[in-house]
Amino acid sequence: MNTALISAVVAIGLALAAYAALLPPYANPDYNPARSHHRPDGFANRHAGRLPKPDIWRWTYERWRDGLPKPPAQAIPSVTPDLAFLHRNTTQTTVTWLGHATVLLQIDGLNILTDPHWGERASPFSFIGPRRYQPVSLALADLPPIHAVLISHNHWDHLEKASVRQLLQTHPAIRFYVPLGVHYWMQEHVPGAIIAGEGQNVFALDWDDSLQLAGKTAPVEFRFLSVQHWSGRWLHDRYRTLWGSWAVLHPDFRFWFSGDIAYSRDTQEIGQQLGPFDLAAISIGAYAPRWFMKNAHLDPAEAIQVMRDIGARSAFGIHWGCFDGISDEALDQPPIDLEQELATTPGARPDFFLLKNGQTHRFSKPERLSS
Repeated sequence: MNTALISAVVAIGLALAAYAALLPPYANPDYNPARSHHRPDGFANRHAGRLPKPDIWRWTYERWRDGLPKPPAQAIPSVTPDLAFLHRNTTQTTVTWLGHATVLLQIDGLNILTDPHWGERASPFSFIGPRRYQPVSLALADLPPIHAVLISHNHWDHLEKASVRQLLQTHPAIRFYVPLGVHYWMQEHVPGAIIAGEGQNVFALDWDDSLQLAGKTAPVEFRFLSVQHWSGRWLHDRYRTLWGSWAVLHPDFRFWFSGDIAYSRDTQEIGQQLGPFDLAAISIGAYAPRWFMKNAHLDPAEAIQVMRDIGARSAFGIHWGCFDGISDEALDQPPIDLEQELATTPGARPDFFLLKNGQTHRFSKPERLSS
């Protein structure tokens, strides 16, 4: 990061801070005093409350001083998806990793996307911010018909306006399941988004809420669950909308998507209430430096612990290798650290694997995997 870029970041930050200071206090329209994580001006973590903001200026300076992140030493592996299979499949349970936190889950005839992001940057600006390092493996136009989209929270690397707009325009049966507060953003920024009444296609959930969608043989339940993180797309809106993880529950298969997550008691409680899971998609990247990232993101050792906490029989790593500059580790470092942790984990080696960008993992059918 050169000096001119540092100056631009500082100038933008100061301008946004000045703008935020002029705004009136925010009133949470979904505030429920009976819910412990609700606040009059937004939300809080279930166990950690609202954590102090880490020193982003210190982090910006230190990564500039140390020349971080370093470029990856090897290419991030990618494959061309089997489009013909993905389009005709209505019986086999599959997961396809499409980069970062975007996963295509096929279950009982439903095609479900998590945190869809096809943009070039995870940033509010087209000229600055984390840029896509690895090209998308499957174009938005090549997706099979999408029935449901699960949004974990509103950070720029998880909620991308152009992607959700195109999805809504091109998939007539689509439904968006979003955290409380994000539905207002959808209504404002996504033409055709309907958050209530006839034709509703955006559904806002609080923690522990659930909704169902009919599969070919049985209903699929989407349950929104608490994890430790935070929300915000600008400097002034931290904690205003909710964040969380998603459980996708079917009689033959139980799946958990972590979204963004720091280690906390939440995952132990998820395991106690809903475990075991057949498969989990767990974040393994964006963890350095730990003094800055620990309260927001898992490192690979913590990701393995989360797998155990929720009782997942197998897990695969997400949230790595895609956007350059989100954190200080090189884009190819999370798999290296994950392998080292798996090799030294006491007891039987956990079935924690990686997918190449675009790779599909298929599960046997009709074996009852969750039995």
